[in-house]
Amino acid sequence: MNSRAEIADQAGEDAPSPTHVAIIMDGNRRWARARGMPPIYGHKHGAESVRRAVEGCCRLGVRYLTLYAFSSENWRRPMGEVGELMNLLRFYLQKEINALHANGVRVRIIGDRERLDADIRDLIERAEAKTRANERLTLLVALSYGGRDEIVHAAGSIAREVAAGRLDPSSIDEAKVAEYLYTAGIPDPDLLIRTSGEQRISNFLLWQLAYTEFVFLDIAWPEFSEEHLRDAIELYSVRERRYGARPG
Repeated sequence: MNSRAEIADQAGEDAPSPTHVAIIMDGNRRWARARGMPPIYGHKHGAESVRRAVEGCCRLGVRYLTLYAFSSENWRRPMGEVGELMNLLRFYLQKEINALHANGVRVRIIGDRERLDADIRDLIERAEAKTRANERLTLLVALSYGGRDEIVHAAGSIAREVAAGRLDPSSIDEAKVAEYLYTAGIPDPDLLIRTSGEQRISNFLLWQLAYTEFVFLDIAWPEFSEEHLRDAIELYSVRERRYGARPG
């Protein structure tokens, strides 16, 4: 791999920055286990990395940041760990929203909210309402989220609209399907970052990642810094995005 200086030189001053960055925040549990600590220790330190990612995106001019926080498969984890994660979510929604709001960050939660406790759903609704008019950065948090579930949910909604006579089947195209996804109105990610060295997307944004550039980092999420974000964006900036077309 080229050095950071070489990559930056290739990118040049006019290199395009991503509008939308998505991150699979992986490695919290392994990071904690390597230190002889329980999983929640890693998740708490991972929350600090969330703050660094948000602040970094604000400084770098990224307009949308989507974080894979809790997948639909994560419900299968031990009940105690899931409970600790939900308590951490409660804490974050109560303590961090004012700071996010003050910094012009809009918060949106995507995923199956019905599986969440009523008090968490209430905190989510309050956070979204409080930050709705903010425009500096839109922070999407994928919570109780699965890419296949999202597509199934969209297909069911479309089918009900057709059955009710409110939607002409001949009008259904990619743009119409996108209107029924959790990310409706949000541009697809330009860049996906995954930490922990794993190189898969794990049921994340299956529709939206069709032409996204991937960067895999061999660090655990608690170690993620703004410098790692900058490095990933520099790697992205020197890639040629052809969207399936032949090179010119």
